[in-house]
Amino acid sequence: MITSCLLHDIGRDHQFQNPQVCHAVEGGKMAYAYMKKLGWSENLSIHVKNCITTHRFRTNNIPETIEAKILFDSDKLDVSGALGIARSLIYRGQVGEPLYTVDDKHQIHDGTNSNVPESFFKEYHFKLIKVYDQFYTKEAANIAENCKKITTSFFAQLQSEVSIENLNELLDI
Repeated sequence: MITSCLLHDIGRDHQFQNPQVCHAVEGGKMAYAYMKKLGWSENLSIHVKNCITTHRFRTNNIPETIEAKILFDSDKLDVSGALGIARSLIYRGQVGEPLYTVDDKHQIHDGTNSNVPESFFKEYHFKLIKVYDQFYTKEAANIAENCKKITTSFFAQLQSEVSIENLNELLDI
């Protein structure tokens, strides 16, 4: 449904103001209220709400209708491949998160441990590589295959360049 696509990130500002808020859940509520205010039927308003509520990767809200699955897939294709890497790097920079973090012994956190500080490396392991197993439609999964190759190749190259040897050289250890 076009309305769901247009409004799917309507709750983003609430999440930016409070990171504990899920923009998908908040956006679903906001869209529902807006649709009802415009005089939309209860069924259509709930459908829009459900599509929006289930579009986020980081929740257990599973899209059930074909429209919700298409919205979810479209949103995930937007964070895959080279564009997804670029968007993630820009966002991480905007919120002040580093590319990677190091421990007290100058060992680089590879991002696989959820107990380390936020970084692009952590985001890669938490979302960017896992998103490729989450597509609901065959078409989106096919499109994502090439993007996955780009993503894994980029991260492997980045990780090889950000080696402990290079870090020690920069720190003159």
